[in-house]
Amino acid sequence: MKQESAAQNTPPASPPPSQHPQDDCDPQALWIFGYGSLVWRPDFTYSDSRVGFVRGYSRRFWQGDTFHRGSDKMPGRVVTLLEDREGCTWGVAYQVQGEQVNEALKYLNVREAVLGSYDTKEVTFYPQDTPDQPLKALAYVATPQNPGYLGPAPEEAIATQILACRGFSGHNLEYLLRLADFMQLCGPQAQDEHLAAIVDAVGTMLPCFCPTEQALALV
Repeated sequence: MKQESAAQNTPPASPPPSQHPQDDCDPQALWIFGYGSLVWRPDFTYSDSRVGFVRGYSRRFWQGDTFHRGSDKMPGRVVTLLEDREGCTWGVAYQVQGEQVNEALKYLNVREAVLGSYDTKEVTFYPQDTPDQPLKALAYVATPQNPGYLGPAPEEAIATQILACRGFSGHNLEYLLRLADFMQLCGPQAQDEHLAAIVDAVGTMLPCFCPTEQALALV
């Protein structure tokens, strides 16, 4: 069994010390960082999007979900961010401007806060193409204090739970596979050992399992 570790593989090098997170020149603009289902299904209108990463956090399948990917009787497992000095989490930052800001926040308040029990937190986002120009972004993070928090478990146990759960947004396995597919698209520099270990655990439980578009079609 793979032992849980808060540290990820070595993340991309830090930008020069002289670089600082920049506020957008538009006072009515906001960047929103997604690292879970938001990377493939934001479902709100935005003006720009960038793939990149945040430092000091690791992604973990430690949040329970009783609506989108599970039920009250069988909570699914979705991701949150764990503070980790050596951590690096890849995702997508979306820029919303003007009226988009209120519309996006109103929608995400229901999706992430009311239904998901996530709180908001400001993070520093480094775009993949311009890591020397970091941005301030809003992220939704599930803390141990929320009632849906499940906390750590062996990857095999998490995989078993994911295979058994389904919610209003679809099967929990779809959530896992789409996130793994996103990480592959980011390139070899994007590492997530926790995610990869759960995918591997699923592979040992399902015959002829292959995390591809064909596998996604099955869920």
